[in-house]
Amino acid sequence: MSNPPIASLPVRSLTLRDLSACADLSEDRGWPREEHKWGLLLAAGTGYGIDDPAGGLVAVCVVTTYGPGERPDLAAIGMVLVAERHARRGIGRRLMRHVVAEQGTTPLTLHATPYGQPLYEELGFKTTGRAEMVLGHFIPGGSASEVATRPATAEDLPAILRLDEEVFGSDRTHMITRLPAFADQLRVAEADGLITGYAAAWPNMATHVVGPLIARDTETAKALIASLAAGTDRPLRTDIDVRHEELLAWAKRHGLAPTAFNAVMTHGIPELPGDWSRRFAPLTVAAG
Repeated sequence: MSNPPIASLPVRSLTLRDLSACADLSEDRGWPREEHKWGLLLAAGTGYGIDDPAGGLVAVCVVTTYGPGERPDLAAIGMVLVAERHARRGIGRRLMRHVVAEQGTTPLTLHATPYGQPLYEELGFKTTGRAEMVLGHFIPGGSASEVATRPATAEDLPAILRLDEEVFGSDRTHMITRLPAFADQLRVAEADGLITGYAAAWPNMATHVVGPLIARDTETAKALIASLAAGTDRPLRTDIDVRHEELLAWAKRHGLAPTAFNAVMTHGIPELPGDWSRRFAPLTVAAG
């Protein structure tokens, strides 16, 4: 009996048992395997995939929802991948149509590469912003910051969650509470006994990714990045909202070179909720 056409194969939910197959698909498309990140996304979100009859996965993506479980405020789509051997056959379009339909009326967001952006536009997504990825070994220097930072403690978690929901615009407790185990560093900025920002640095292959990065102002964001850089010998990578021009210029002066741009896209809402002026970088572009 012949196998059904690839384009008609069913979409199924993924589990953590699919982590290696997802990493294999990343590698197939020339991406790093990123197993640590895949583990977080599959645990905190919902993975969707199409199995290849010959073994492995034809296509995958992950959706992370935020807000009340029965009626999310926002769903972030990420890690949309189609195996090279099955590319340009409409499989990514079919997977995305399925995922968008599954989310119903929930507002959607994603970060799009130039390669994927035309497909998302076809599906009704609109570009509402841009993020610039910067990467490199942080070079310390300049005047000492007056912003105090320190390692976060368990007692800080309620305040971090309150600040995060206020700035992000939706409750993402299920993601932020995983940060202490997921990240190598989690730091807070403090003023007058109040937490005014927080940031994590988590391992991703040979780099440390800085994210989330939430801060009262640019000086606080700078202090958090510098303090995280002091705790690692790895290059830093982060994706900064391009509206934060001062922070981007500062990061580049300190050794982080621009490597790529992503379009921030939304579906069903004109722009992302929350306060962009205090939201400097996402946890990962795959999760909003």
